Amino acid sequence: MVKQIRTALPGLLVFATVFVFAGCESQAGPKTATPPPPPEVLVAEVVQQDVPIYFEWIGTTEGYVNAQIRPRVQGSLQSRDYREGSLVKAGQLMFAIDPREYQAALNQAMGDLRRAEANFGKSRLDVTRYTPLAKEGAISQQELDNAIQANQADKASVEAARAAVERAELNLSWTKVAAPINGIAGISVAQIGDLVTPTTVLTTVSQVDPIKVYYPISEQEYLHFARRIREIEQGRGGERAPLELTLADGSVYPERGTFSLADRQVDLRTGTITMQSLFPNPENILRPGQYAKIRVAAETRKGALLVPQQAVQQLQGSNQVAVVGAENKIDLRPVKVGEQVGNRWIITQGLKPGERVVVEGVQKVKAGMVVNPKSSAAEPTPAQAAAGSPSGT
Repeated sequence: MVKQIRTALPGLLVFATVFVFAGCESQAGPKTATPPPPPEVLVAEVVQQDVPIYFEWIGTTEGYVNAQIRPRVQGSLQSRDYREGSLVKAGQLMFAIDPREYQAALNQAMGDLRRAEANFGKSRLDVTRYTPLAKEGAISQQELDNAIQANQADKASVEAARAAVERAELNLSWTKVAAPINGIAGISVAQIGDLVTPTTVLTTVSQVDPIKVYYPISEQEYLHFARRIREIEQGRGGERAPLELTLADGSVYPERGTFSLADRQVDLRTGTITMQSLFPNPENILRPGQYAKIRVAAETRKGALLVPQQAVQQLQGSNQVAVVGAENKIDLRPVKVGEQVGNRWIITQGLKPGERVVVEGVQKVKAGMVVNPKSSAAEPTPAQAAAGSPSGT
């Protein structure tokens, strides 16, 4: 037994020595570890340049004139004489109502007129014949007076009969329903054989060149443009900035529009006022009821400072950016922002041209922290961004 212990003793001593040295190395490890490298962040420079300030609003197209086509008389609808959805001219026949009843009424009125004219002719002859006889005393003055009064009554009857004929002719003409304006005719509401009355809407014709666009703007935006709007409404030559129209498929309408008028009041429920603009529509591409996004370059901001949108953090109603300063240290700086231009913000206070702001990794930086700044990937210039997809205030 003692021999076995003596045999194992050298191995145990070696194991104990290794264990002691391993423990010493583990205790000395943290004291010699190198600090972690500064976190890497993406930065972009504050750019200064002139940029156009755009405003955008969502609206709806509306016909310049929308005429509801109604019959002037009652009757059975006999025919539809236009192609639905086509361009019609003023005076073009659109519908026809059965005219027989109104033709008969005209014939009767013509007969009444002839009878009244015959009675008027007879009474006029009586007056002509009785006048000398009354002077000679052959007839009494009373008989002459009666003849004169009968002649006046017959004359009035002729005038009334003529008015009845004119009314009957109008009613007969109204059985032909014509387009009152040039425009696009809608789908027919009434069908052939329907009994229609003056309250029946047969269809609608819309004049669409030019076409109106209605869109609401906020009260603050209205006040921003109020003086220019007033000059335009009073015809004093106010500058009319061209309006751009974007359609529902994202395409930009090739024609440019102009401001027309502002509504008379602000909507108390929404705090907006409705504006009207006009767009040329020579090919009748635009139709009433379409989606329309209006865009206008209201002004040019000279020497604006711009930073990428993701560089600005909103904290409890205030805005701040992380600025990479000297020795790559972070300075969390409060800023005031203006309008959004494309994917950038205009900074009105808090930054200087050429300063570097963190655009990626903002959440992991703190004031005074040293970082490893890397330039962000190439972005469109503010002018390019403004021309591409700006948004209003």
